[in-house]
Amino acid sequence: MTLLVILVALCCVDGYIAVWPMPQTMSTTNSYLRINREHFLFESDSQSSVLKRAFQRYMKLCFLGPLPPNDPAAAVDPNAPNLHVIANLTSLFFQIDNPNTDLRLGMDESYSLSIRGTPQPVGFVHSKELWGALRALETFSQLINARADGFFISEAKVIDFPRFSHRGTLVDSARHYLTMDTLLQHLDAMAYNKFNVLHWHIVDDQSFPFVSLTYPNISEYGAYTQRHIYSPDDVTKVIEYARDRGIRVVPEFDTPGHSLSWGSIPNLLTPCYGHNNIPNGKFGPINPIVDSNYEFLLKFFTEIKKRFPDAYVHLGGDEVSFNCWASNPDIQDFMAEKGFGKNYALLEQYYETRLLELVERAGLQYIIWQDVIDNKVKVNHNTVVQVWRSSPSYKSELKRVTSLKLKTILSSCWYLDLISYGRDWEGYYRCDPQNFKGTTAEKNLVLGGEACLWGEYVDTTNFLERMWPRASAIAERLWSSAKVNNVDAALPRIDFHRCQHLVRRGIRAQPVNGYSFCQAEYNTVMRHMKKDEL
Repeated sequence: MTLLVILVALCCVDGYIAVWPMPQTMSTTNSYLRINREHFLFESDSQSSVLKRAFQRYMKLCFLGPLPPNDPAAAVDPNAPNLHVIANLTSLFFQIDNPNTDLRLGMDESYSLSIRGTPQPVGFVHSKELWGALRALETFSQLINARADGFFISEAKVIDFPRFSHRGTLVDSARHYLTMDTLLQHLDAMAYNKFNVLHWHIVDDQSFPFVSLTYPNISEYGAYTQRHIYSPDDVTKVIEYARDRGIRVVPEFDTPGHSLSWGSIPNLLTPCYGHNNIPNGKFGPINPIVDSNYEFLLKFFTEIKKRFPDAYVHLGGDEVSFNCWASNPDIQDFMAEKGFGKNYALLEQYYETRLLELVERAGLQYIIWQDVIDNKVKVNHNTVVQVWRSSPSYKSELKRVTSLKLKTILSSCWYLDLISYGRDWEGYYRCDPQNFKGTTAEKNLVLGGEACLWGEYVDTTNFLERMWPRASAIAERLWSSAKVNNVDAALPRIDFHRCQHLVRRGIRAQPVNGYSFCQAEYNTVMRHMKKDEL
């Protein structure tokens, strides 16, 4: 019975083009316009280089295939019913009020898209900023119906904007190195799903692949090998590639814990002691009582400010083990001098307070994990707190953080590394960042959320498959209206989205709904796809 329902639903999707994530409002008719890709243009008065490159990119994305209709694995259905074609569409014009704005938290991604065939064929997009134009291009590409007899688009009117301003994915390139090709493909997939923040967890205990210009010895000693690094050119390429797709890059440099790979900096890490106050050769978190460490951190984050254009950096602050600090006699003396007693949360608070002050001096705003707030560190009013723990309830944590009048983003219910059998995307889809007992003002402090894929068991061989299209469920939750929450209605649409907008574009997205198939399976796509097609 379940299989029958799924197949019937999939059949119904084939009757229209399912846009993902669902726009705020969209209406279509049964009348279609034919598009001849040889005689079609994207047009605008804007001279934006980002827009020009987007036009070039979407001229390919909009007109993929159709694969040869005689191919049994073709990407189109040769038995599709005839369409009511009323005109030819030869252009899509973009009017952008302000095409020169920077990527930033709160950027305007709204747009309207109109396709009509009478009294004369017109394709028109209006957006306030460049970033809305990029989202409109993605919607337009998903509205195109690729058939054996050509490309068609229905008359349509779309008015669209994101529900949340921060819609991110976290990638972990420290536990396992992710190749540049994988990172760039992931950014493509993010754009196909209208995500707008790459949270790059670039270093951790296990490795430090980020090459610092100020302190190159950290990656020299902290990376797995010198083949497993991100050079300055690599980092710049990721940032520019992301910008072309309307995606901010927010790097995370997690301290004082998760920092063992930073150990080439003299006296940075805390020496741990065993019995009889004898050093045991191990090291713990950054040593908070050494003043030179704060001088190092100021210089380091000053470089980060120069290297990453976003206003925000993620400072981590989670899972700080106090055992090594507690074993160190110098720290014990410092604790006594400060009147901290045995409360090492006060020592962490001391470190975080000094860290946040110097990061502000470097000209950066910051995101932190909830642990910092849980330990009662005072932060400035622009701080963004990332809620990740599920116990105690993330809903109570959202209430607590927002009652402090702090902005927040949610990840607790979107840890994609926690895999399970079956349709786990449904749980992601049902999780709503504003579903907690708060006032309207408190709920408005929720900026959005992030899909997190930690890298303990993920590298280039399985990253894209595990991320997509499970993250697509989160993309729709963060973009679309809160009323778009019916899992049964989403089920055939996410299958269609996976096949047409991910697999068909060369993204190795895994099946998520049990029994199904794509008109063009991945191997067929890659066999027919020219190297320069995307």
